[in-house]
Amino acid sequence: MNHHNEKQRSLQVLKKFRVIYGSMRQHFRVIEQTCGVTGSQLWVMQEISHSSGIGVSDLAERLSIHQSTCSQLVEKLVARKLIIKERSKEDQRRVGLRLTEEAGELIRNAPGPAEGMLPEALNALPEETIRLLDSSLEEVIKQLQIDDNRFADKPFSDQSL
Repeated sequence: MNHHNEKQRSLQVLKKFRVIYGSMRQHFRVIEQTCGVTGSQLWVMQEISHSSGIGVSDLAERLSIHQSTCSQLVEKLVARKLIIKERSKEDQRRVGLRLTEEAGELIRNAPGPAEGMLPEALNALPEETIRLLDSSLEEVIKQLQIDDNRFADKPFSDQSL
């Protein structure tokens, strides 16, 4: 392949990144306009709806985000009276989370997947495709000379340009 074709291929890949990123941002904007919460907050509430009583540590692990990020999301939702914190009767040190009725209504009326389009799309890919994509993206990260992984533990909907 000559240099011109390689450059064209690189530009096509760049356009695909733009489509993915732009589509995700649009999805999160629609969620925020429709529900009045961020995509991350909606995802938190959805996970709590699946596991009422879940703790912040387990919730952070499920969302694949840092525990402090998860705590901040939870506190914002508690302040808006969408989540209730309850101490466990068996172990007073343990705090579980549950949704208010209003939060349940928000989830039922939310447009599209609460976790966003990308996790759903990635989960639908065959294992071999995921492996190839993972190694290819690792190469892109190396080429960018990025050694700061702080964005890895933040939801897309909480990141801005």
